[in-house]
Amino acid sequence: MRKLIECVPNFSEGRDLIIIKQITDVIESVEGIKLLDVDPGAATNRTVVTFVGEPEPVLEAAILGMKKAKELIDMRKHTGAHPRFGATDVCPLIPVSNISMEETVEWALKLAKRAGEELQYPIYCYENAAQKPERKNLATVRSGEYEGLKKKLSDPNWLPDFGSAKFVPETGATAISARDFLVAFNVNLNTTSTRRANAIAFDVRERGRVKREGNSITGKIIKDENGNKVMIPGSLKAVKAIGWFIEEYGVAQISMNLTNINITSVHKAFDEVCNSANSRGIRVTGSELVGVIPLKAMLDAGKYFLRKQNRSLGVSNEELVKIAIISLGLDDLKPFNPREKIIEYLLEDENKKQLIDFNLRAFANETASESPAPGGGSISAYVGSLGISLGTMVANLSSHKVGWDERWEEFSDYAAAGQSYKDTLLHLVDEDTNAFNKIMDAFKLPRGNDEEKTARKNAIEEASKYAIEVPFKVMETSLKSMEIIKAMAEIGNPNSVSDAGVGALCARTAVMGAYLNVKINASSLSDKEFVDHVLSKGKLVEEKAQALEEEILAITNKKISNS
Repeated sequence: MRKLIECVPNFSEGRDLIIIKQITDVIESVEGIKLLDVDPGAATNRTVVTFVGEPEPVLEAAILGMKKAKELIDMRKHTGAHPRFGATDVCPLIPVSNISMEETVEWALKLAKRAGEELQYPIYCYENAAQKPERKNLATVRSGEYEGLKKKLSDPNWLPDFGSAKFVPETGATAISARDFLVAFNVNLNTTSTRRANAIAFDVRERGRVKREGNSITGKIIKDENGNKVMIPGSLKAVKAIGWFIEEYGVAQISMNLTNINITSVHKAFDEVCNSANSRGIRVTGSELVGVIPLKAMLDAGKYFLRKQNRSLGVSNEELVKIAIISLGLDDLKPFNPREKIIEYLLEDENKKQLIDFNLRAFANETASESPAPGGGSISAYVGSLGISLGTMVANLSSHKVGWDERWEEFSDYAAAGQSYKDTLLHLVDEDTNAFNKIMDAFKLPRGNDEEKTARKNAIEEASKYAIEVPFKVMETSLKSMEIIKAMAEIGNPNSVSDAGVGALCARTAVMGAYLNVKINASSLSDKEFVDHVLSKGKLVEEKAQALEEEILAITNKKISNS
């Protein structure tokens, strides 16, 4: 699964659209980057650019954008309402999927180091990437702004983390960070009252509301010994919220910024607003997502609402997203298209031809054609996905079986694990073909001089090893899936025991078929130690799969004969 990072550089130009376009053009020129949003502001004289991709291309695009900003923006002429101290003022990296905050911090520091070396002006690190505790807060790092930067750089306590400590008047400085993903999320109410919407916002937002004597609305504000207002905290951490009236739709909303969805998720925020609204005689009618959201946040929401219904969580991602949309009422005000709102979906190449997107007839026809791919490796992965799909089906049927209500979670766990194995095997259907293509590409490399011959030989060797790793992953995943299939044959819905048996046959076929691909690709390798290791390990996997198949079929046949 791809590791995805979002990058949100803020450039100190919001009025000259030609300059802005030149910056975004160099960002978009990097292969693997998806430009999500460009938001210029004339009053702030600042443009917020949002793009996403895997770490390496994200860093490349960020550097190119910063270089272009250095070339085109002159901070000596810059004025604007927003705090700033550089042509590229800030450049945060945000983990989106399959990557931790710790890893994202490492990439932020790589970006900061490279920016310092290549751009030769001061680079500071803040938030999670801060190198000193006092630099965690962006406002502190940027204090004094551009006008105070020269003096700041003369202070030994404020030497930059990377880059030159010399004041460069044309470009100023840049602050780089790793921060959590922020979701802008609005909840719709069946009222037009901004005051009532604000009351709900104060109930839920972390800051809460001002504490008053007696009447919570008109009572005297209570202050502490330092003269600061005493606040009553709200119920949700990492949430900023306010109530407002949306004239376009004729309803009031709770407008929220969820500053860390690992602390307060979208579904948790939604339910908390529902609870507060209900207590005030107001009903939530739906919600609105402003901008984009990671797929995981939608999947978590789908699982949350299924769990509340005591329904199995072992369904496809598409079904989980559908449940999330319906449960959150995301299409209350206007149609919600997950292909336009979920980051991972936005990154999908609609023109890319993938086997798993074929219908059954087209897949069979493509396999039967004169093309060498898809071959046995892809077919093994697909057969394996069908095998665990049957096991997952039995788990879901068992979870919803009449009279087994108290066991729904037990079978839901089996189904969820089955879905994970199924998704892995479906990914490997196309990855096996990609591995084959890597070998073909390696064979096409030039072999003129000795250096080229060596490079070609090494490339073929590495590609062949990868073409072994992919079917071996099919073997391991299919073997693991057989444990679920066996459990469903033993304890699952007895009416579906034959399905578990067929699933076992498919999974064993996947293991043995993939092992054939491991062996044929290993035959050409010169690294005999690698070959011996993978073949001996593969033989063990094959033997375990055959033994499990016998056990499952024995259970299946016994139950069928007793029925």
